[in-house]
Amino acid sequence: MAKETHEFQAETKQLLDLMIHSIYTNHEIFLRELISNASDAIDKAHFESLTDRSLLEGDEDFQIFLTPDAEQHMLTIADNGIGMNREELIENIGTIAKSGTKAFLEQLKKAKEENKDLTDKEMIGQFGVGFYSAFMVADHVTIVTRKAGEKQAWKWESAADGSYTIEECELDKRGTAITLHLKKEFCGKEAEQDFTDNYELERLVKKYSDYVRYPIKMDFTFEETPKDKDGKEIEGADKIKKVETRTLNSMQPLWTKNKSDIKKEEYNEFFKHQFYEWEDPMEVFHTKAEGTVEYTALLAIPAHAPFNLYQTDYEPGLQLYSRHVFIMDKCKDLLPDYLRFMKGLVDSPDLSLNISRELLQQSRELKAIGRALEKNILKTLARKLKNDREWYEKFWNEYGKSLKIGIYNSIYSGSDTVDKLKDLILFMSSKDGKLVTLKEYVDRMPESQKKIYYATAKDKETIEQLPQMETLRDKGIEVLYLLDPVDEFAIETIHQYEEKPFHSISRGDLGLDDAESQEVKKETEEIQKDNSDLMKDIKAALGDKVEDVKVSARLKSSAVCLVADEAGPSLAMEQAFSQMKNPMFKAKRILEINPHHELFSRLKEIHETGKDSQEFKDYCDMLYTQALLIEGILPENPVDFANKVAKLMAK
Repeated sequence: MAKETHEFQAETKQLLDLMIHSIYTNHEIFLRELISNASDAIDKAHFESLTDRSLLEGDEDFQIFLTPDAEQHMLTIADNGIGMNREELIENIGTIAKSGTKAFLEQLKKAKEENKDLTDKEMIGQFGVGFYSAFMVADHVTIVTRKAGEKQAWKWESAADGSYTIEECELDKRGTAITLHLKKEFCGKEAEQDFTDNYELERLVKKYSDYVRYPIKMDFTFEETPKDKDGKEIEGADKIKKVETRTLNSMQPLWTKNKSDIKKEEYNEFFKHQFYEWEDPMEVFHTKAEGTVEYTALLAIPAHAPFNLYQTDYEPGLQLYSRHVFIMDKCKDLLPDYLRFMKGLVDSPDLSLNISRELLQQSRELKAIGRALEKNILKTLARKLKNDREWYEKFWNEYGKSLKIGIYNSIYSGSDTVDKLKDLILFMSSKDGKLVTLKEYVDRMPESQKKIYYATAKDKETIEQLPQMETLRDKGIEVLYLLDPVDEFAIETIHQYEEKPFHSISRGDLGLDDAESQEVKKETEEIQKDNSDLMKDIKAALGDKVEDVKVSARLKSSAVCLVADEAGPSLAMEQAFSQMKNPMFKAKRILEINPHHELFSRLKEIHETGKDSQEFKDYCDMLYTQALLIEGILPENPVDFANKVAKLMAK
């Protein structure tokens, strides 16, 4: 087969250009990336061989081999992993849209617009583009590979000039060898960093890849004086060259060591390498259990949530090992989905090497391990909330949404998730603008207050300007600010806390029981009765836009507001469903009018002149539209609203 030439995908070209022009200062991380890829390839070969031993072709000693060549300015990273065929070379190397390149470029563009300096720790690898880091140090890259179980080998080459070539070649064993033709500034004694120097490569492997579970080997050449049969050097003899193959990494699984023997820095380095993280984890969990089920778990909460944590392409799950042998990646049956952000691994001798995903779902041992891990994580979070509020609020800002989604999803799972999580959730409060727990809110409620009040909006400034806040603010009643669309769904699922029901300030009667509120309520009922015809005609003018029109007991200075009926979704829920392209859930909208506002008097005057007049209808529509805008809801016909306002202003 003749040599084929292919064009890189457009986004791949952009990425290569970024690499070539060194957007990163830490060039040495290319070695970590290529070794990680080699380790992954061996993982795949090992996993496939569990059901098909013939794939190993008699070569069961997995390894990664580094071959520096100072004279030729080259460095080769080879593995005896799964290898690739022609189609996989094109899919995995020539086209990388699926690996996150688009998100990578968008993040970089956003950072530039915000004048942020993003480093390699924050970017490279996070989006699965590690292979391309090779072009930071090489002006030409060659891949020779043969897939396990296939006879034909393939050679891939590119100088990052917008194209690459693929051709058939010979390779006597499975695996992949990546050869970097190094740029002059990265090889030789005068280089800023010499990647053909054995000891520099050894240092980098120790720094970044010491916990890779396969041996990373390299030949060391040195001169030695010959020795006699007694082991003494022979005087005057010419030195001879010897080649010694050394293993550069320790390979001892960190989780097998005693906790007391492990330094914090070791945990940090392990997680950064093993799970492609770029910052020290927020918290590490290292537990060993014996008894009915024996296991060791090494888990962590990453410093930051991944950009796609709540997207469908995010794959949660922990790595599974049996007696230190890797058996599965991304096992999502261990932890509940609300802990999807956890990274880590579980090693248990009670798990079979040949266990399938279907059997895992039925595994009693796995379920027991999962319950224990979940309990340990939640216990730690509760302790942190109590003893280290700063740490917990940092955690909450990154992962709080997961816990709230977990509460909402409990209505489908039928689990006791609400009880597990309700004391761990936080909301911003009107009291001091700080985050509070539900318990903190309830503990400082006055005895006369029977409900937990909350308000929903995109930010606290919007809530503070809501007309519904006026009465509660004047009475000094604390209100929880729900600023995320999922918040109200979580609150509705909890339903009540310590027998105190939740109540939206934009829903139904506020239910205030103090003497002043009862007096206002009584007065409002009388005004409603006296103006029943007006309310009925406003409702008729608005048609099916509203469920009802009432005189308001909650407004003080504002003319109008829109609230939802106690039954059915709230206005915020309706908007959330609408954004999810699910318009079937509609709030029963109630228009409330302030009877003490001058607009109410004007409305009465116009009504008396004729309830069927166009002016009355226009006033009703403008009041309703004003209420919509206050809630952050755009009117169906903004042009019509603007024309009515202009007409009114012209009078």
